[in-house]
Amino acid sequence: MTNPRGATPYEQDLGKNAANYQPLTPLTFLERAAATWPERTAVIHGRQTHTYRDLYSRCRRLASALAKRGIGPGDTVSAMLPNVPAMVEAHYGVAMTGAVLHSINTRLDAAIIAFMLDHAETKVLITDREFSPAIKTALAQANVAPLVIDYDDLEFPQAGEKLGTLEYEALLAEGDPGFAWRMPEDEWEAIALNYTSGTTGNPKGVVVHHRGAALMCYANIMAAGMSKHPVYLWTLPMFHCNGWGFPWTLSVNAGAHVCLRSVRAKPIFELIAEHKVTHMCGAPIVMATLLNAPENEKLPLPHAIEFVTAGAPPPEAVLARMGDAGFNVTHVYGLTEVYGPSVVNEWKPEWDGLDGAAQAKLKARQGVRYTALEGLTVMDPTNMTVVKADGVTMGEVMMRGNIVMKGYLKNAKATKEAFADGWFHTGDLGVLHADGYIQLKDRSKDIIISGGENISSIEVEDVLFKHPAVAHAAVVAKPDEKWGETPCAFIELKPGAAATAEEIMAWCREGLAAYKCPRHVVFTEIPKTSTGKIQKFVLRERAKAC
Repeated sequence: MTNPRGATPYEQDLGKNAANYQPLTPLTFLERAAATWPERTAVIHGRQTHTYRDLYSRCRRLASALAKRGIGPGDTVSAMLPNVPAMVEAHYGVAMTGAVLHSINTRLDAAIIAFMLDHAETKVLITDREFSPAIKTALAQANVAPLVIDYDDLEFPQAGEKLGTLEYEALLAEGDPGFAWRMPEDEWEAIALNYTSGTTGNPKGVVVHHRGAALMCYANIMAAGMSKHPVYLWTLPMFHCNGWGFPWTLSVNAGAHVCLRSVRAKPIFELIAEHKVTHMCGAPIVMATLLNAPENEKLPLPHAIEFVTAGAPPPEAVLARMGDAGFNVTHVYGLTEVYGPSVVNEWKPEWDGLDGAAQAKLKARQGVRYTALEGLTVMDPTNMTVVKADGVTMGEVMMRGNIVMKGYLKNAKATKEAFADGWFHTGDLGVLHADGYIQLKDRSKDIIISGGENISSIEVEDVLFKHPAVAHAAVVAKPDEKWGETPCAFIELKPGAAATAEEIMAWCREGLAAYKCPRHVVFTEIPKTSTGKIQKFVLRERAKAC
């Protein structure tokens, strides 16, 4: 029975205090790993090896050096880095000052980077010299003038121009390895900023918090089947949704980060064999790279390897080939707004006895919610009612829980729309099955996912429409065995105009990052409805056949 005053005996004199309540943050995972497993290998990069004692010390040095330069709560530190030790360290060291890490997609063009730097109000930029050309142009276009820290990768000698006055290792040398780093005062404080591709205009800045990052670590361990001391090969970009949270996750079980600058078959097999890799993540392109590698580049696997993949469900043949090659594939689904993967196709033992077609049908489903996500369903967005769980009735995939973003930076309108009626609206269309598993059917935002990266079809169309010979243009996803999907452009020329596919592709390369450019161009009359709306569902079917 409730106390008439509103408080029960379990609430009287039993409040929060420093002894019984601390903000959730992944920073404490590293502190614990360094104290418990100081000599355990934490980071491997070519000939470089750092123990957990080293990693913790280096992260504290980074935090100390940044703090000396006035970096603190609410400031943004941007990083243009591949999968190198500095990127692992940035995930801890930046947050140890109370600042927010903004990881930049290394494939972006200068104009978008400049927008991000300005929008994030970047105070410090750590940049690998490989990307100096794009960064130099972006800095010239941006209004902000951040402190630029050059990163020289000893394992990748570079001729890229130095853009700053200080090199990363020199910055760390200024820092204190015993720096008393800052715990978040509130677990709701921002820990990272990631920009996501939108269908129109500039990208939106997704803000995530310490609480969600910490909970994501626990959920990742369960979803990926990570036991003590996993060895994780970085085939997933750390800039992508903070590497799905794995830069923080590995510290929970004192695992090893095996760094890899670029996805190539030969070094992947060599690193697996040398370091006894246990876990990997990546888009379909990583699987294609492994399966299609020349036989002289392949090496025997030391054991079965857990491989987590996202995006479109892998075809049955690909899953079978991966299994035969020694990889156990787990399919996940998510968005930047939910820290990366938040839905997992949890495989049930009773499905093992089904034939290949039946298993493929089950594996095509995105799955059930992560343990850190409190709500997942498919609703009719017009009345917010759950659709029939018949595997046929379509609705919008909705989520709610502690691994949903804080919101979009400086974009109250978009945040309000995304959280309407107390649910995060993903914009993805799907169905709900009787057993609670969801399955995607279409993307209402017309986003193309190529190699794990989002491409806005409207952004590509905007460039195509600027070509003097183009009357109408529509871009859709074309299934691709290597990349998962690639942009396919359908072009309707102006009367009397002429253009070749090569000319259109060259035009796109002048205005877009290379990975966003169409790989296929089809000249045709574009199908439209009676009201003039382009029938993209027709073009998607044509793209499959061309």
